[in-house]
Amino acid sequence: AACGWSLAQDPRYHLDMPRSVSVQEGLCVHLRCSVSYPQEDWEDSDPAHGYWFRDRADSPRDPAVATNNPKCAVLSETQGRFLLLGDPRAYNCSLDIRDAQRRDEGTYIFRVERGPTVRYNYKWHPLSVRVTALTDTPDIHVQGTLASGSPTNFTCAVPWACDRGTPPTFSWTGVALTSLHPKSSHSSMLTLTPRPQDHGTNLTCRVTFPGAGVSTEATIRLNVSYAPQNLTIRVYRKEGTGPETLGKSQSLSVQEGQSLRLDCVPDSNPTAMISWTRESLTLSPSTSSNLGVLELPRVELRDHGLYVCRAQHPLGSKEASLSLIVRSPLQLLGPSCSQKDEGLSCSCSSRAWPAPSLCWRLGEGLLEGNFSNASFEVASSSSGPWANSSLSLHEGLSSGLRLSCEAQNAHGKQNVKILLLPGLGKGEVMHLVVLKDCGHNRVLGKSGHTRGHPLEGGWRSPQLSYLQGDQDPGLAWFRGPSGELVSQPCLLSVSSSLCE
Repeated sequence: AACGWSLAQDPRYHLDMPRSVSVQEGLCVHLRCSVSYPQEDWEDSDPAHGYWFRDRADSPRDPAVATNNPKCAVLSETQGRFLLLGDPRAYNCSLDIRDAQRRDEGTYIFRVERGPTVRYNYKWHPLSVRVTALTDTPDIHVQGTLASGSPTNFTCAVPWACDRGTPPTFSWTGVALTSLHPKSSHSSMLTLTPRPQDHGTNLTCRVTFPGAGVSTEATIRLNVSYAPQNLTIRVYRKEGTGPETLGKSQSLSVQEGQSLRLDCVPDSNPTAMISWTRESLTLSPSTSSNLGVLELPRVELRDHGLYVCRAQHPLGSKEASLSLIVRSPLQLLGPSCSQKDEGLSCSCSSRAWPAPSLCWRLGEGLLEGNFSNASFEVASSSSGPWANSSLSLHEGLSSGLRLSCEAQNAHGKQNVKILLLPGLGKGEVMHLVVLKDCGHNRVLGKSGHTRGHPLEGGWRSPQLSYLQGDQDPGLAWFRGPSGELVSQPCLLSVSSSLCE
């Protein structure tokens, strides 16, 4: 038998098959084909040989791409990939193409041979084969949900690949792999124990078809559930300012009246439920859309305490806290004095937070707490931000006596001095009061009166300059040569330093 062909067209010869087929690189395609030829000079026992040739084959010496004739060679580039699966004895010319390559694209012709006279090339019934790029991608399946610390299986499969081709190879990239198990020739299983840091990262499965030298891949983004790893409290002191970030447990000091916003931010997936408490009191969030935001539009003293942010998650919980310390500036009220019998009774109050302490200075002596003797009595008390003290002088009153009330806490000190002046009528007490901020060395206020009546001004001494009072318009003051404030000549000895 010859492996060549005849080019003559004969209506007794016919092929029934699609005119064209398409296949992706690396994959397979099966062509169903039926052939008819006349029963001429051959017996049923005679073998029938079929051949598929490239249309560009120019002579019988060009080898076929596929044949069932063991005496005829086939092209080396198609050997094992192009197979004549049909039996021409049964009028079947079906062709199978495996591990398709780009160079396989083209036109193919079928030839049949049986007995001494059946020798026919179906030149008028060509087959067009089109080879396209590999566009199919693997399917990645996750068994269950991804939870931090729990082993999870991933399967990468190519169900569209044919079993007849060269088995593909699989590779995984993207995370720290635990173990890899080939599941079948067309799938691979990966066991992964995800970590919190794997959330949002990519996992890629790459499949290579070695028969064609092409690859395809698929990538998924990992959605790992994990309990709160970090819990951050951000502090906003003013609208429009950037946040201050506090650690797990810190203190925060704010001024009374200041606005404050606390934002509790958990690092978890999915986002944990946030709740705020102060001491044993559950606090309501500022907005229902963000339970982690707690706003204090105007901080009050009662807002001080330990604030705890709790993040609750199905996989665990975490807490962060801050101690809010509310500072209130020193306010010194008084002292106020009045004559009582042969002595003097004075009271003084201060408000601040942290709570202030009060003391009295009588001349060079320091009086504080609760104390009494024959000359004087001191009674002190405190409640919350308030400190109160009273002083009763029974004897020892003299002209020019200096008396002061002093308040202080961790953030500052203030004092007010009273000078008892000579030359007044019996029962009259002169109050010369100067309130000074010792930390900034500035006068905060000054006042003077004798039993409610303003002092009279107008002193003609060239050593004194006249200064109209700037606190009470009805008062007249004089500034001495050393800068001291005076209202009568007997006060020239007053020290200009009003802070101890």
